[in-house]
Amino acid sequence: MATTQSTVLEAALNVFRAHGLTTIFGNPGSNELTFLAGLDGDFDFILGLHEQVVVGMAEGYARATGKPALVNLHAASGSGNAMGALTNAHYGHIPMVILAGQQVRRTVGQETMLASTDASLLPAPLVKYSHEPLDAADVPRTVAQAFFETTTHPKGPVYVSVPLDDWAQPALEDDALLMARSVSTAGALTAELSAELVSAADSAKRLAIVVGPQVDAAAIQDPEVFGAVVSLAEKADASVFVAPSPSRGPFPTTHPNFEGVLVPGIQSVRDRLAGYDVVLVLGAAVFRYHRWEPSNYLAPGTTVLHVTQDPREATRAPFGRSIVADVASTAKALAEGVRDRGRRRGAAGSRKLPAARTSSEGMTGTEILEVLNANVNDTVAYVNETTTLDLDYLERIAIERPGMYSFPASGGLGFGLPVAVGMSIGDPDKTVVATVGDGSANYGITALYTAAQRNTRTVFIIVNNEAYGALAGFAQRMGVPDVPGLKLGGIDFVAIAEGYGVTAERTTTREEFEKAYQKALVSTGPVLIDARVVTH
Repeated sequence: MATTQSTVLEAALNVFRAHGLTTIFGNPGSNELTFLAGLDGDFDFILGLHEQVVVGMAEGYARATGKPALVNLHAASGSGNAMGALTNAHYGHIPMVILAGQQVRRTVGQETMLASTDASLLPAPLVKYSHEPLDAADVPRTVAQAFFETTTHPKGPVYVSVPLDDWAQPALEDDALLMARSVSTAGALTAELSAELVSAADSAKRLAIVVGPQVDAAAIQDPEVFGAVVSLAEKADASVFVAPSPSRGPFPTTHPNFEGVLVPGIQSVRDRLAGYDVVLVLGAAVFRYHRWEPSNYLAPGTTVLHVTQDPREATRAPFGRSIVADVASTAKALAEGVRDRGRRRGAAGSRKLPAARTSSEGMTGTEILEVLNANVNDTVAYVNETTTLDLDYLERIAIERPGMYSFPASGGLGFGLPVAVGMSIGDPDKTVVATVGDGSANYGITALYTAAQRNTRTVFIIVNNEAYGALAGFAQRMGVPDVPGLKLGGIDFVAIAEGYGVTAERTTTREEFEKAYQKALVSTGPVLIDARVVTH
């Protein structure tokens, strides 16, 4: 009896199904039509109107679910459009399989229109794996490898380019074996390394713990991780800081041991950690500085111990003793092993949040944060892309659960709106509140279309100071205050939102904002608030 041979497309879709990669974020082009036409009812294609927004939504989805996202991009042009968002995904260790369409295989060398020459090199160095199979028959195995590459530590986006005519080619009979594959890693601390870290914590006169995004990511998978880090801090009487430029909220900000976010400059970090003889960095890079502040890295007498799941974070650090190990098991081992010093700084949740700064000229950004705190509920998760409030946010917002705070890991603009939409799609029970600067909003504004089409429970707050406020602050610190191009204005975000199908309103006072926000929280669909603020 004759049998019908499977195609490469059928085999690849089986691989995607086997690994739960059935939600696809994309913006279609001609090279992708043969792939997209083969999708059946198992797959949900989520349309974004620009590739940067597509990748941003996929990042939000992966953050909310803890699972990898599948992205479909268009050759070189679509991949190029996505690169800004890819910087955030790369440094945020976001699991994401990017499938890029390629021209007909035999025409690529001719550099025909929409061919992507050297396609595997295009997204470097922002992906941990990139490949265009040398033969159509290798496509299913390559997409299986891509899944395992993106989900093993260090997690991060991967990129596969597939010529459009490959999908119709015959698959290998052995592709059936791909569905049964699995990869497991055992990265727990050895007994010797665990004893070393416990001993260092126990012997410290003053211990600081610097926590990073890998802690929050681990806690989404295993909520006990949050409790372990809290227990470690309490037993060791340690001051807890969040690593510079935090992309997640890795420690409860209302806990009395919480000391805030390290300002991302060499001098600032040095000064903040001076006086601590032992600094344990858990689940973060050492360190991702931003501001240029020439200085020695550490004050004399400060020892840094560094635990990360990313070998490159370990090898590129300019100081400290680095250990590559699973962050979740490390946190639990340390919490169990350290000596309890018997001192407590207060009950959990007792840290008092600073009062908002006010101005006689209008509403301030910190007043917005105060309103958010006053109206929080168990469904709320925050996405922050207000760079004028980046340090204020974790100092002033009550973050008490894993997955409750997200920020762009590389600072690439266009993060806030699409990531919020992706998070809402990934976890429909959440109310995702995105605070986004008026400058940043323009980079991802088309995400509003997808929010409207999917009726997401997303509240978009445009913190509108009619300027690139963070850049203006940098210019002042750098002694170059007269920089052109930093003033904005005349942008009607309410009209733009309504044009995309999102309910919107404008507020100019705290009272107006609080009323609008309370109404937005009980809405069944997306809402945008254009919140006009003053900066002085």
